[in-house]
Amino acid sequence: MPSAQEQPDLGRADFSPHMNPLEQRIRYKFRNSLLLAEALTHPSLSFERKTFHFDNQRLEFLGDAVLQLVITHHLYRLFPGFSEGRLTKIRSGIVSREGLRKHALSLGLGRYLMLGRGEEASCGRERASTLADAFEALIGAVYLDSDLETARRFILRVMGDALGTMAREPAEHNPKGELQEVLQSISPLGPAYEVVSETGPDHRKQFVSRVTWENKELGRGSGQSKKQAEIKAAADALQRRVWEST
Repeated sequence: MPSAQEQPDLGRADFSPHMNPLEQRIRYKFRNSLLLAEALTHPSLSFERKTFHFDNQRLEFLGDAVLQLVITHHLYRLFPGFSEGRLTKIRSGIVSREGLRKHALSLGLGRYLMLGRGEEASCGRERASTLADAFEALIGAVYLDSDLETARRFILRVMGDALGTMAREPAEHNPKGELQEVLQSISPLGPAYEVVSETGPDHRKQFVSRVTWENKELGRGSGQSKKQAEIKAAADALQRRVWEST
């Protein structure tokens, strides 16, 4: 495996005059071109042409693991105050099939895939699963061709916009879900919500709810619907954290 000094600068697209168009797009020059070919070979081609002895499924398996590790580590460092559940939710959004499809499209990966005739005829180059799998296979190929650090830089560069968005808008805030996760990490018993008052005319109702747990009131909140009042009560409970003082 090459030393750190020999690793390509992934921030440059012109470090080699011998890069093919896809390598220029991904800003990485493969030492072993067979790895790139394997990452781009859909299983339908090897199925139709018995002479092909590889496809990108094994690289997809490897790339998925590398991607999960890199994104998990990045989120762990980026959001030190987030619970396991919230980090998992963010990661799931980033590495979802639709999310990976968008990154594959940004690289124009579909046009470079080697498909069987049936897959080609059924618009396989645009299929979300095909593109997502190829993107993961490409990550696996970069990892095998270099090392984990190079693969990490490749992933964070390609997925930088999505990760930047998460840094600005980390996830839809879900106080009720967060409160349940916290309390169920302490006890099997979950929180209970109760409307304690309801005022105003029908078209402008105001609800006040409280959340209790193990016979203790944790918080209160008000809103123009029961759901909104419960969310505010959960947010109040997360701020007060009564369970930590008992």
